[in-house]
Amino acid sequence: MANEDKFKKVISHAKEYGYVFQSSEIYDGLSAVYDYAQNGAELKKNIRDYWWKAMVQMHDNIVGIDAAIFMHPTTWKASGHVDAFNDPLIDNKDSKKRYRADVLVEDYCAKIEGKINKEVKKAEKRFGDAFNKDEFVSTNGRVLGYQEKIDTILKRLGQSLENEDLADVKALIEELGIADPLSGSKNWTDVKQFNLMFGTKLGASADTAMDLYLRPETAQGIFVNFLNVQKTGRMKIPFGIAQTGKAFRNEIVARQFIFRMREFEQMEMQFFIKPGTQKEWFEYWKDTRLKWHKSLGMGDDNYRFHDHEKLAHYADAATDIEFNFPFGFKELEGIHSRTDFDLKQHEEYSGKKLQYFDHEDNENYTPYVLETSIGLDRMFLAVFSNSLVDETLEDGTVRTVLKLPAVLAPTKAAVLPLVRKDEALTKMAKTIVDDLKWEFNVAYDEKDAVGRRYRRQDAAGTPFCITVDGESIEDNTVTIRHRDTMEQKRVNVEELRDIIKKEVDVKEWLMKMK
Repeated sequence: MANEDKFKKVISHAKEYGYVFQSSEIYDGLSAVYDYAQNGAELKKNIRDYWWKAMVQMHDNIVGIDAAIFMHPTTWKASGHVDAFNDPLIDNKDSKKRYRADVLVEDYCAKIEGKINKEVKKAEKRFGDAFNKDEFVSTNGRVLGYQEKIDTILKRLGQSLENEDLADVKALIEELGIADPLSGSKNWTDVKQFNLMFGTKLGASADTAMDLYLRPETAQGIFVNFLNVQKTGRMKIPFGIAQTGKAFRNEIVARQFIFRMREFEQMEMQFFIKPGTQKEWFEYWKDTRLKWHKSLGMGDDNYRFHDHEKLAHYADAATDIEFNFPFGFKELEGIHSRTDFDLKQHEEYSGKKLQYFDHEDNENYTPYVLETSIGLDRMFLAVFSNSLVDETLEDGTVRTVLKLPAVLAPTKAAVLPLVRKDEALTKMAKTIVDDLKWEFNVAYDEKDAVGRRYRRQDAAGTPFCITVDGESIEDNTVTIRHRDTMEQKRVNVEELRDIIKKEVDVKEWLMKMK
């Protein structure tokens, strides 16, 4: 299945099985705004919980907060968002469509990367089991040429953006012959900067109302609460503050389903460290965060690090964990060494000292910050798109199955009475549901033939189906079917809890990080 077709199927499946709906759909929707449906809300919650347990619960020196979305407007002046939170935008004069200039260039490079992947696939077919991918991509002349072209383009783009040379960004687009994706036109305007923050008002009347912003990130709520948390929690450096929550950006080029939205959720942790130790902590969090991603078993080859060509003026190191989405490798999580910029900025603008007294060294200093920041919605899309597969079975039929990591699945098991009209079977099935739902999210499904119910639960991502039949009434046994293997096994009802727990328990999954 072509990547574009796969992505269309992801979007369609997300709606059909109650994961993601277009917001305000009955009014023709709102661009780049989505609602999480009954299954989507559960999957999103489970991803959030999986992150929180790994980040907060499993670390003695990391705590969580929940800061307000509204913050004093000076916060965003201090953070630099008022003056510098911009995207470089370019308009096509013929189609009248607006694009992010950097995204146009990155998409051009992604097409070159697609050519590299084609070369790799051809070589895999040619050499079979003897194929060494790492050796091939590091020695093949055509691949090296493609990669050199990508590196040259991205390096120039990064330097131009860093130097705010927007004329050169336009020149690069023209030199590469990049066309409007919709019309094919190459008739571009100059590149201009556009601030991404949403403005709003606080107050009862227009005369006295204060200008506010919807927060464009969750990190600043952590920084302004640094001293409050440190003192009330008696925290010693190094320590971290974690937070999940909504953020808002007026994305002009919001696209690719829930990958880039105007209202989204972040999972961030700011780790406060002693100046001079940032390099070792940067490597530590790179390793730790990649292990967290890989613990979900979504394929090690689907992840890679991408070091930033263009560093923010306050950073001394930055990298992204990229994931192989249906539309190519894109940023999933950022890991940034932010130095002491944030706390010093808030010190300057607030007039309050935001320093730490180190009793061991008997000195005051402004801590450095190591940040890990992941988009919850992007993580949702990574999990969902990677899990959706079509399998051809031995009898030639095709089943669509959503192989979600069991720990994240919205519904852990569905209980199915074999015959809908048999009161004894339905009563026993509902009793099993009532017993299991204290620990797991469990569904009851009695409509249609049992084979069709299996397929429905496969497509919805339910790891287990439990079938109650005539034999169940006699000996208290049921058939439990595993989604991924379709293996069926006869077990006693009393065994169900332990079987399910072994597959969905957070501990079992997070222990893979060890």
